[in-house]
Amino acid sequence: MENQENNKFLGEEKISKLLLKFSIPCILSLLISSLYNIVDQIFIGNSSLGYLGNAATGIVYPITIIAVAFAWCFGDGAAAYLSLCQGMKDTKNAHKSIGNSILVTFIISIIFLILGFIFKDQLLYLFGASDKSIDLARDYYVIILSAIPIYMLGNSMNAVIRADGSPGFSMAATASGAIANIILDPIFIFGLNLGIKGAAFATIIGQFITLIVSIIYYTKTKTFKLSIDSFKMNFSVFKNVIKLGISTFITQLSIVIISLVCNIMLAKYGALSKYGADIPIAVIGITMKVFSIVINIIVGIILGAQPILGYNYGAKNISRVKETFKKVVIATFIVGLISTLIFELCPRVIISIFGTSDELYMEFAELTFRIFLMLVTLTCLIKMCSIFFQAVGEPFKAALVSLARDIVFFVPLVIILPNYMGIKGTLIAAPIADLLGIIVTTILVLRFFKLTLKEKASSKENIYLKNSKPGVIITISRTHGSQGKAIGEMIAKRLNIPYYYKEMTALAAKESVLDKEFISDINSNKDIMHDLYLTTSPVKYAIEAQDKIIKMIASKGSCVIVGRAADYVLRNNNNVVKIFIYAPLDYRIEKVMEMYNDTKNKAKKNIERSDKNRASYYEMISGEKWMNPSNYDLCIDSSIGKEKTAEIILDYVKKITRK
Repeated sequence: MENQENNKFLGEEKISKLLLKFSIPCILSLLISSLYNIVDQIFIGNSSLGYLGNAATGIVYPITIIAVAFAWCFGDGAAAYLSLCQGMKDTKNAHKSIGNSILVTFIISIIFLILGFIFKDQLLYLFGASDKSIDLARDYYVIILSAIPIYMLGNSMNAVIRADGSPGFSMAATASGAIANIILDPIFIFGLNLGIKGAAFATIIGQFITLIVSIIYYTKTKTFKLSIDSFKMNFSVFKNVIKLGISTFITQLSIVIISLVCNIMLAKYGALSKYGADIPIAVIGITMKVFSIVINIIVGIILGAQPILGYNYGAKNISRVKETFKKVVIATFIVGLISTLIFELCPRVIISIFGTSDELYMEFAELTFRIFLMLVTLTCLIKMCSIFFQAVGEPFKAALVSLARDIVFFVPLVIILPNYMGIKGTLIAAPIADLLGIIVTTILVLRFFKLTLKEKASSKENIYLKNSKPGVIITISRTHGSQGKAIGEMIAKRLNIPYYYKEMTALAAKESVLDKEFISDINSNKDIMHDLYLTTSPVKYAIEAQDKIIKMIASKGSCVIVGRAADYVLRNNNNVVKIFIYAPLDYRIEKVMEMYNDTKNKAKKNIERSDKNRASYYEMISGEKWMNPSNYDLCIDSSIGKEKTAEIILDYVKKITRK
C-alpha cells in the first residue's frame, strides 16, 4: 500500500486522468484472462467437432469455476491481508498468510482432483452432458482436471503478485499462458489432429507457463519473503485470509449456481424443442463467454476507480466521489450500449467466429444473443454498482446488489418461466432479472447518496502532537465498559505525560486529509459484514493514517495511548508497556448504563458489538488474538476500581522501567 503522502494525489488529480491511469491496465489484464475461456471454443467450433465440441467445453466450464472459486478465495484473501500488512509495515504475518494460502490451495486442489475423477460422469451429466456430447466432454474434462492443481496454484499466486505492487508482472504471467494457448490450439487441434484433447492440452500447457512465471516472481518479491516457516499452518492468520477472500468465493459460486441451473433447464427444455439438448448448451456457453468480455471491461473500469473512490470517501470529499461515480456510470453505459447494439444487430457475425453449423444452431444462437443479452447494459450497471459499494466500504450492499440479480431473481425465473414458455423462458429470465436487479440497485445507490454521503466539512480542530520527556510509552487496550479510557487519562495525569485517545483520530485526519469522524467510526461500524468492511479501500487508508500518527506520537516521547491496536503498531519499540484492561460483564453493563443512560439489555448488546468489532479489527491487522494475555505485559481486572487499577499499573510501570 502506498503511504499517505503519495495517496493525496487521489484527492487532487483530475479524475478522468486518474481513471485512465488505473483502469486501462485493469481492463487489459482482465481481457487477457478471458482469452483462456474463449480461445478453445473458437478453434473447437471451427473444427470438425462443431457445436458438440463447444457444448462439451461449456459443460466443463462451470466445474473449473468451482476450482477457481477456491483458488481466488485463498489468493485474494492473502492479497488483501498482504495489503493490510503493507500498511502496518508488518513483515511478521504477511509471508505466513501467503505460504498458508499456497499450501491450502494445493491441498484443496488434490481433494478436488480425486473427487473429480471419482464423480466424473455424474458431474458431467449434472452440468448438461447428453448422450451425444458425453464422450467429448469426458475427453476434455479428464485432461483439464488432471492439471487442476496447476490451474488453481497459478490463479492463487497471481493475485498476490498484484498486491505486491507488480500488476504488470501479474498481467505478463497471465498473458504468457494465454499466448501459448492461442499458438498451441491450432497446432494440436488441426496439425496433430487431436481434436478436443488438443484444445485441453493447449490449455493446461498455458496454465503451466502461467504458474512457472508466477513461481519465478516469488523468488524476487518486493514486500515479503517465503521460507519453510511460511508454509507451517497458522490458523489465526489463515482465518483472516478466509474472511478476506470469502466475498470472492461467494461471487464465483454464484456463477456456478447460475451455470448449473441454466444448463439443466436448457438441456431439459431443449430436448423437448426442435433444437435438441446440445445446441442450447453449446450456444449458452459461447454467449456467456462473449458476455464475459463485456463484463471484464466494466470490472476493469470500476476497479481502476476503486482507489479514487476509497480515498475520497474516507476524506468525505463527496463532490469527487459523485464525479467519479458519474464518469464510471457514463463509461459503463456507453460500453453496455455498444455491446447491446452489436448483439442485437449482428449476432450471426459473432457466433460465426466460433464456427458455423446448421440453420437450427444459428437460429437458436441468434435468438439467445437477442433475448438473453437484451438488457446487457443493465447487467453492466448492476455489476459496476456492486464493486462501487465495495470501494466505499459497504460490502453488505455490494453482496446484496450482486446476489439480488443473479440468485434472488435469475435462478427462480429460469426455473419457473420455461414451464410456461418452453426453452424461450430460459432466455427471457435474464432480461427480467436485469430489470428487477436494476430496481434494487437504484434504490440502494440513491439511499446511499442521500443518507450516507451527506456533504459536510471536516471539523478543523487545533490539535497537535505534544512534545514529551523521554520515557515509557503506555498502550492501553480494553473491553467496552471497563473504564480503560478514564484509567488511561488518570495514569497520564499522574505521570504528567500526554494522553491520546480521540486526539489520535483528529491527528490522523489532519495528516491524511481523511475525515476525522470516518476514522473514529471504524470500530463502531454496525455492518453485519464488519470483517469485510475492514478490508475496503477507505478503511485501509484510515488504518494507514492511524498507524503513521501512532508512530509519530511515540517518537515525541513518553505518553499514554488508548486503543487503536497501538500495542501492535509499536511492537518494535523497546520502551512500550502493553496493558489490557478488562472486567466482569455485569460490572461493565452497570458502567455502560451509567455512562450512556442505556437500558440493561441495550448496554449488553452494545458491549457485545463493540468487543466483537475491536477483536475483529485487532485480529485483522495483527493476526493475533485481541484478548490473548501473551500479547500484553499486564492484564488487569478494573472492577477493583479506577483508582486502584491505575495505582497497580503505575507500580508495575515503575518496577519494569527501573530494570
